[in-house]
Amino acid sequence: MRFVFLALAATALLSAPALAQQPPGGAPAVGVVQAERRPITETTEFVGRIRAVNRVDLRARVTGFLEEIAFQEGREVKTGEVLFRMERPPFEAEVQRNQAAVAQAEAELSNARIQLGRAQQLLRTSAGTQARVDDATAAERASAAQLMQAQAALVTAQINLSYTEITAPVDGYIGRANITKGNVVGPDSGVLATIVSQDPMYVEFDVPTRLGSELRARYEGQGGFAAVKVRLRYPNGEVHPEEGQLDFVDPQVNRSTDTYLFRATIPNPVRDGRQVGQPGARNLVDGQIMTVLLEGREPVQVLAIPRAAILQDQLGPYVFVVDAQSRAQVRRLKLGQSTPETAIIAEGLEPGENVVVEGIQRVRPGQPVQAGPIQSPVQRN
Repeated sequence: MRFVFLALAATALLSAPALAQQPPGGAPAVGVVQAERRPITETTEFVGRIRAVNRVDLRARVTGFLEEIAFQEGREVKTGEVLFRMERPPFEAEVQRNQAAVAQAEAELSNARIQLGRAQQLLRTSAGTQARVDDATAAERASAAQLMQAQAALVTAQINLSYTEITAPVDGYIGRANITKGNVVGPDSGVLATIVSQDPMYVEFDVPTRLGSELRARYEGQGGFAAVKVRLRYPNGEVHPEEGQLDFVDPQVNRSTDTYLFRATIPNPVRDGRQVGQPGARNLVDGQIMTVLLEGREPVQVLAIPRAAILQDQLGPYVFVVDAQSRAQVRRLKLGQSTPETAIIAEGLEPGENVVVEGIQRVRPGQPVQAGPIQSPVQRN
C-alpha cells in the first residue's frame, strides 16, 4: 500500500503545471511562446466629425410677403419640392406689363422696317434721298434694340416670378423654419431654413503630419486610397455597418495643429424598420463626433507576441527570451502598430525565439529558467 501511495504522488507531481514545478531555490519555471509571423489587419484610430456632402442655406431672392411654409420641419425633402411660397400677384402683374412692352416694341420694329423698305425703294427714283434711307436704318436699329431690352425685362420678370416659390435644390434633411408666414422676406432676411444631404456623408479627421507620412509610405505601393477602408465607431462602442472610402487629403498642413485634414465618404442608409423622412431614420448626423478606424484592406504578415510579454523601463520596451542554454536574455524592441492583446514587433526579435510570458516577475537577465508552455490561451487578432 505504501508503494502505491508513492507512485500516485509521483504521478501527480509530474502532471502539475510548469509554474508549480519550481523547486525552492532552483531555476524559476516560466511560460513561453514562440514569436511567429501572423496576418493582421492594420488599424489606426482618429477622432472625426460627420459632415453633410451638401449643405444649403435657403434664402429669399425677391422681396414679398411669405404666404406659405409648405414643408414639415425635421423631415427629408426631395429636389424640386416647394418649401416656401410668396405672394405672386405683384410679380405676375410685372410679367404682364413686360409682355405688353415686348408687344409694343415688336410693333414699332415692324413699322420701322416698313419705313426702311419704303426709303430704299424711293432711293431708286428721283424722289428718294440717301439721308432718308440713313434715318430709316437708324430708326429700325433703335427699334430692334428696344425690343431686345423689352424681352430682357420680360425674362427678368419671369425669373422673379419663379423666385416666389422657393424649392429644395438638393435631397436632404431640412431643419426648422427661421421665419413664420405673413412676414415680408427678401434677400436681406437671412437664412429661411437649412437643408443637409443625408446619403452619403463625409467624415473629416485630422492626422498628425508624421503619422500621415507613415500612412502614405505604408499604403502608397498598395494602391493609395484604394488600399484602405474607413469604419466608424459610435460613442457606445457599436460600429457603423457601412464602410467608407478615403477621397481627399488636404494638400496644406494646418499650422496651428501640425495636421493634415483627411476626408472619407461613407454611406448613411435608412435604418432597418424606418422609412425615409422619419426623424432619426439614419444613423449619421451632420456635426456628429465619431471614432474613425482607418483599416488596410489586405492583411499583412507581421511578427507578433502577446502584449503581456512586453516590459518597459527608461530605455524603452523589452522582453525576456530563453536562449539555447535555457537562460533568460533581454531583447530590446521597437514596436509597430499593436493592440491591447497583441504586440507587433518591428525590430528586436526573430521568428521562432521563445518569449517569456508567464513568470516574468521571477526572471533576471542571464538567469537559468525552466521553460514550458504557457497555461492561458494566446489571443490572436
